[in-house]
Amino acid sequence: MKRKARHVMVPASFRTNSPSYTKTSIAIGISTAMLAPVSTIADEAAKETEMATVTVVERVIDHNPYAEPDAPYKARISGDERRKRPLAETPATINVLTKTQIEDSGYTDLRDILDTQPGITLGTGENGNAFGDRYIIRGQEARSDVFVDGLRDPGMSIRESFAVEQVEVSKGPSSSFAGRGTAGGAINSITKQATTDYDFTKLSVGLGTDDHQRFTLDTNYALSDTVALRANLLYSYEEVPDRNPADRERKGVALSGLFKPSENLSVLLDYYGFRGNDRPDMGTYLYGTVPNRKPFENPPVYAQDGDFLKSHVDTLTARLNYRFNDNVRLTNATRWGKSENGYVVTGAGYVSDSALRLTTHQGWQEVDYFANQTNLFVDAQIAGMKHEWNFGLEYTDHAVLNGIYSINGVTATNQPTAPNVPFSGVQGAIDHSNISKFNWDQDWRAKTVSLSVMDTVDLSDKWTAFAGVRYDHTKLSLKTQTPATSVITGDYSYSDSMWNGHVGVTYKFLPYANVYLTYASAKDINGGESDVGTSGGYGGLITFNGSAAGAKPETTQNLELGTKWDLMGGKLLATAALFHIKKSDVMEANGYSSTGTFNSAANLVRGVEFGLAGNLTDKLSAFAGVTFMNAKVTKSATASKIGKTLSNFADTSASAQLRYQATPAFAFGTAVKYESEKYAGEPDTAASYDANGVYNQPIPAYTVWDLFADYRLNKAAKLRLNIGNVLDKDYYLAGYRSGSFVYKGDARNARLTLNYDF
Repeated sequence: MKRKARHVMVPASFRTNSPSYTKTSIAIGISTAMLAPVSTIADEAAKETEMATVTVVERVIDHNPYAEPDAPYKARISGDERRKRPLAETPATINVLTKTQIEDSGYTDLRDILDTQPGITLGTGENGNAFGDRYIIRGQEARSDVFVDGLRDPGMSIRESFAVEQVEVSKGPSSSFAGRGTAGGAINSITKQATTDYDFTKLSVGLGTDDHQRFTLDTNYALSDTVALRANLLYSYEEVPDRNPADRERKGVALSGLFKPSENLSVLLDYYGFRGNDRPDMGTYLYGTVPNRKPFENPPVYAQDGDFLKSHVDTLTARLNYRFNDNVRLTNATRWGKSENGYVVTGAGYVSDSALRLTTHQGWQEVDYFANQTNLFVDAQIAGMKHEWNFGLEYTDHAVLNGIYSINGVTATNQPTAPNVPFSGVQGAIDHSNISKFNWDQDWRAKTVSLSVMDTVDLSDKWTAFAGVRYDHTKLSLKTQTPATSVITGDYSYSDSMWNGHVGVTYKFLPYANVYLTYASAKDINGGESDVGTSGGYGGLITFNGSAAGAKPETTQNLELGTKWDLMGGKLLATAALFHIKKSDVMEANGYSSTGTFNSAANLVRGVEFGLAGNLTDKLSAFAGVTFMNAKVTKSATASKIGKTLSNFADTSASAQLRYQATPAFAFGTAVKYESEKYAGEPDTAASYDANGVYNQPIPAYTVWDLFADYRLNKAAKLRLNIGNVLDKDYYLAGYRSGSFVYKGDARNARLTLNYDF
């Protein structure tokens, strides 16, 4: 009969401070003893007098199968099974945010979680849209480079963390792993899945300022040794801190079932459903003239009664894993998904210190997608060396239909407007009361077949080589029409193929330290962004003479020299990396010659990144990093852009989250994030500047501090307090290139959460 792991509280008197032994939880020790054969227990009892004292600490059991035991801020392995080695031996910069670290931070939306990461900045919805989230990794656009369990998650959705085990950020071009795009890297959320290893139920109830309410349930039940079910449920609501009546509402359900028909075959089925319904606050707007242009402070909340930002997502995924023998294994993942995103939001512009100009931004999006990914893993001895092969085959079909809303009978985008509104009359200045879904204006579709081969081989006990190559063939189509008349204005289609790869070597010069050198590439096709039609400066399709332009794919190349140190008995990972990212054949929105110079730009990013994740001492955990970068446009059809920095690019960004376990029951910590000044503009090109060459859309630097603490009431219940933006700092995350909206970070807020384990 299968035994189930149980949690047991440990009195302080049982703890020691001996650093000589791996820290373990008493719960793990008891469950291990329950599973051990009687003879083994007898043998251990006979040796009891010879055993040294075992250190037992108060760190909770983490059900994340990828985490480092007893190191809550350190992941041991990637959730992407194509990453064959532990993260400490993986020759790339991969920042992994564990479930425990995310929970301690108090952040729940993926946008807020990633904003704390060095080397990542946020952007606004571009081309006038406000769909979901937008990320820039090492200066490169990444809004479409978001994955869930290794499969691309298309569309501009709001993304939540309630069903996430850990978030992995791969930095540097990643097309050999992820396909088209991924010029600066990729974001991969690893989801919570059913397991037969143990049963648990976790209830979390959070209340706080600004009418914050958050309820989550995570429960796993093993029906037998071969069948398990898991469910995650979410409901949350809050007003935007100090920006009422703007608010956010989230509802979610994630269900998974694990079935093991035989010893070698497992089947995992999961469903993910999410409903995000916000009344968005677009923050503030820029005013003044350079060099004194800046965000307007303390504007009124100008969100109108009918404003909304919604994101509805439904996905169904099936995964099969079959082991032929100890050296050969086959996996397959198939996903069907649909999302509906839409928004009507109000932007603003400066008129005077007591009046503003209001504008409407609006649009809807329907996304249908199918993906099938197969991987064959083969371990083989060749010339006396062990090779770890991965052969991949993938097919994806992503269809995105974009359209507009009718607002009081008006069917033109960015209407209605209010040109001169006093602060006292902002609410109700624009009538958004009669909104209905209208015609589509862009119908985008991409079908891609991909083949890949990767290999990792130990050349000796110190040297490891790795290489991979991927081929992608994409058929892209785009139709555009005038919504008011349903007249087709464009019907484009073409196909393109791309080769990408990575290669490198790792030298393990100490048992716990290595240095690596790697090269990787990424490419993106003309029109690769699904939400912008023919707006070339935003990744839309560039056309010429009524057809898709004969443009080469944009190409990004990265050379990285790094080192990783697995310290404190494997409980602390320290990393450092120098990187050189060159992007060429960049497609610009304007400045073409009469014959069309569609690949007219290039840019360069250089930098260094340092990171820490894990236990600094038996009581102190840390997740920290800093990135120093420099970016410039090296080639452009517009000569004045050459030498300018990239848009939405911060030269320096840093963050740190520290947790100190003061007693077995009480822990406290702090988090800080810093981002230097950046400037808004079009993606992948120079930040906006005036006739004198001075950047005219500045987003100021900021430093924000958070605090948190938790207290264990008993073996089942724990309270956690989070205070966000404890100094109540006004700070700004991103700006639209016209300055008509600047996202404002949340004001000071407090959240008290009760976590209860049944």
